[in-house]
Amino acid sequence: MRSSIMTKPTSDTSKGTSYAQAGVDIAAGDALIDAIKPAARATDRPGTMGGLGGFGALFDLKAAGFKDPVLVSCTDGVGTKLMVAIEAGKHDEVGIDLVAMCVNDLVVQGATPLFFLDYLATGKLSIEDASTVIKGIAQACAESGCALVGGETAEMPGMYDKGHYDLAGFSVGAAERGNLLPTNIKAGDTLIGLPSSGVHSNGFSLVREVVRRSGLSWKDAAPFETGRTLAEALLTPTKLYVKTVLSLHQQGLLNGCAHITGGGLPGNLPRVLPEGLGVSIDGSAWPVPNVFKWLAKTGNVASDEMLRVFNCGIGMVLVTSEPDKVLTALKNSGEVAYRIGKVTQSDTVYRLESPVSFS
Repeated sequence: MRSSIMTKPTSDTSKGTSYAQAGVDIAAGDALIDAIKPAARATDRPGTMGGLGGFGALFDLKAAGFKDPVLVSCTDGVGTKLMVAIEAGKHDEVGIDLVAMCVNDLVVQGATPLFFLDYLATGKLSIEDASTVIKGIAQACAESGCALVGGETAEMPGMYDKGHYDLAGFSVGAAERGNLLPTNIKAGDTLIGLPSSGVHSNGFSLVREVVRRSGLSWKDAAPFETGRTLAEALLTPTKLYVKTVLSLHQQGLLNGCAHITGGGLPGNLPRVLPEGLGVSIDGSAWPVPNVFKWLAKTGNVASDEMLRVFNCGIGMVLVTSEPDKVLTALKNSGEVAYRIGKVTQSDTVYRLESPVSFS
């Protein structure tokens, strides 16, 4: 838990070596807790008990409205996208990525996100940067109906370069026992793709290599998007699909979902399929965002490699037996969606029937 230690470091060497002299500032950790408390409180939801500062976070499933719940848990990070944020000095949105990478995984199981904890590790704590990151986490939690109930800040001199930090997130959700996904996926089901907001939080080691080869700096204008710097465009946060997916699930319209993260479409769609079923994908069914075209062209990245590394414009795939109802519901809620394929009776779990164009 992100708890406060109510002691202050001393620099008086006559009294012996202090924790501050070793590089750890307890007072900074205390100040960070005070800075983020309002943002954390704003994420409270039914079932939340207590607040920041305890040894553990409590949550009341009965108060949250569950009768026979199954808990679903997940953890993730932001990866080397953090290097872009660090080098560009832009920390306000990576917290959104952290939450999205976790809660988007929860909802594909049919689970409602309940609470979230974060872990931030750094060599030297910057209260300003850390509070900016955590306020982004709180913003995404609030948008997902998920309470930020605690976390941990670790100041570890010697482990991280100056100004560097790492993030991890942990989220727990719940679903009624008979309401988990996937369920009843069968041949003939339609695959509906929901657009991504950009690269999301996967493949940034390749992104950074392409940027290096391009000769551009993070402050240069993004060649694939007007009015933004390269860093601003690439740091567009991962889209939150929680409300959209849960709304459709509550209407009984979904048989399954796949969050398209590392591994892309070919790596993630098979994860929700029963044995003996595959998917057939129409690669021309959705527009490929310009960022992926730029990465493919600038880095001379093959199409197959693009599809294995990136979401390539589709961040979530819905599996449904009632595509017309799903598409109507999405349109009515202002969501864009594409029919991108179908489930097939096949031992080939992934088949691309028409190519994805990156030109």
